[in-house]
Amino acid sequence: MEERSIKRTVGMDLGDKNHVLCILDEAGEVLDRPVVGNSAGKILVFFDQFEDPSSVRVAMETGTHSPWISRLLLERGFEVLVGNARKLRAIWQSDLKDDYRDAEILARIGRFDPQLLYPIIHRGAEAQADLAVIRARDVLVRSRTSLISCARGLVKSFGQRLPACSAPAFATKARDHVPEELAPAINPLLDQIASLTATIREYDRCIEGLCEHCHPETAAVRQIQGVGAVTALAFVLTIEDPSRFKKCRSIGPFLGLTPRRDQSGTTDKQLPISKAGDTCLRRLLVQAGHYILGPFGPDCDLRRFGLRIASRGGKAGKKRAATAVARKLAVLMLQLWKSSEKYEPFHRRPANEAKSVKPAA
Repeated sequence: MEERSIKRTVGMDLGDKNHVLCILDEAGEVLDRPVVGNSAGKILVFFDQFEDPSSVRVAMETGTHSPWISRLLLERGFEVLVGNARKLRAIWQSDLKDDYRDAEILARIGRFDPQLLYPIIHRGAEAQADLAVIRARDVLVRSRTSLISCARGLVKSFGQRLPACSAPAFATKARDHVPEELAPAINPLLDQIASLTATIREYDRCIEGLCEHCHPETAAVRQIQGVGAVTALAFVLTIEDPSRFKKCRSIGPFLGLTPRRDQSGTTDKQLPISKAGDTCLRRLLVQAGHYILGPFGPDCDLRRFGLRIASRGGKAGKKRAATAVARKLAVLMLQLWKSSEKYEPFHRRPANEAKSVKPAA
């Protein structure tokens, strides 16, 4: 990569209506603190004043507007650094926090050592648009779950119960078991649940089409039983470029599936997972982990690994096992994506030995 000679560093504190900027010269002196409106036209009008975009470094935090603004400025030739907001304690833990100070801190960190921003790379516009389908579906699924819980709770308060069934079948099966006195309250909920189920099915068909026609690489990770179209597509679109990970094991910390650490001297605390990275993908992987460990999960190395952890005891053991399986699953999915190999459920054993082993209880 060609070495850039940075003459100006611009810190951008992004807002919903306006962005506060701080411009530093080569010596670190503040040249200006302008406020720019939140539109592509106004941002370009401001940044077009710089004659040589390659000599300007722009630092901002991750946020709602950072993806499209960073792409806009990169296309214009500016060097853009998008800092990881979770890592910038100097900003969100400041005792004197305001937009102008935040913009200056971003500019000074970007000028002094860009690595202190823990810069991230936003996915492309096409991947972001495809991922929006999964995000929208996820909202509807959680809304349906909330409505189902509400309906069950209302009926329980009258000493009765709605039948156990899957979420897609709930609206149909529950309707005949609604108490007469609760019909005015429950039936409209069932109508909404049925409508959400129909819309979710439309999203499922759309996701299948995206996997087949736009992202055929999902076929490699869907070889694993328990990884469906939604999880596979979310994984591929979130990672986008598998070569960004030199080691497949690095994906565990990237997705927040490894424990946080707080070590000092002889103290080394046992902490929960960091929950960094994409929340939706992490939840999908943990759900896949629960399926693999559940009654319908296939016998494989992943399942046996999880059952060993779960056998250590208690409800917490099962939760830890599902998280551990999710982490190993992510590593395996990345490996299959990189290599395009055939998935072997018993990778660590010869095939004839794997057949002779009885399934785990």
